[in-house]
Amino acid sequence: MTREESLRELKKIPNIGPATAADLIRLGIRSKADLVDRDPLEMYETLCKKTRCRQDPCVLDVFMAAVDFANGATARPWWKYTPKRKAMLKAREV
Repeated sequence: MTREESLRELKKIPNIGPATAADLIRLGIRSKADLVDRDPLEMYETLCKKTRCRQDPCVLDVFMAAVDFANGATARPWWKYTPKRKAMLKAREV
């Protein structure tokens, strides 16, 4: 699959636009199937390392939404994952 084909495929996933599709490709993800059983937090941390900058935490919300969708959940807006992300990160601080 070419990069352009992957971009088109990934943009079919709810909440995934051109920039996030490019980020997913940077992580080696080329299709919805590649998101199944992935760890969104690991994806986020890897992206931060690859880009050498801390990404906006909302990127993690988008990754959580995309992984849930790939695993069969109903599509939900990425911002519905913000409370879950905040709770998850707070629990890691303890």
